[in-house]
Amino acid sequence: MSDDFDAVLAAVGPRLRELRRRSGVTLTALSETTGIPISTLSRLESGQRKPGLELLLPLAKAHQVPLEEIVGAPASGDPRVYPRPFRRNGMTVVPLTRRPGGLQAFKQILPAGRADQEPDPRSHEGYHWLYVLNGRLRVVLGDQDLVLGAGEVAEFDTHLPHWFGNADSHPVEFLSILGPQGERFHIRARYPAD
Repeated sequence: MSDDFDAVLAAVGPRLRELRRRSGVTLTALSETTGIPISTLSRLESGQRKPGLELLLPLAKAHQVPLEEIVGAPASGDPRVYPRPFRRNGMTVVPLTRRPGGLQAFKQILPAGRADQEPDPRSHEGYHWLYVLNGRLRVVLGDQDLVLGAGEVAEFDTHLPHWFGNADSHPVEFLSILGPQGERFHIRARYPAD
């Protein structure tokens, strides 16, 4: 058991070095992003320091990979995501991804009968893309007050104060994809020739 554990720890350093090199990030830049001293990062990559969660978690977030990839956990063979819905401000939110620090996708459901809510726009770091599946979604973006129907899409920098709500008394279902600041979505569509 101890030999297996030592082998797992010994493989972490090379994986960290490869992740950093593949993304073209210097030790200095990684240190600034994670708050981990350069000397500690160097010792981790060379295997001179054993990794702990306090170091691996910020590194996984900085590299935008799951912790399992850094430690080389065996694949489970099951690619399905088992979402655990939660409620926020009366809305049901279903996480659709599990990629810490990267793009996050959610299905959001606003229940019926909430059209009289007063907008309370908020802003934060990041970039947001949303797609209405069913119903009519009221979207307040800065000075704009929009209504999106099924099949409509919006994208915006989340520094812009924004708010979502029901446009009428019916429920609304929409997909949200949130990305880090400056990370925009690139959608390529091919239209059939007439």
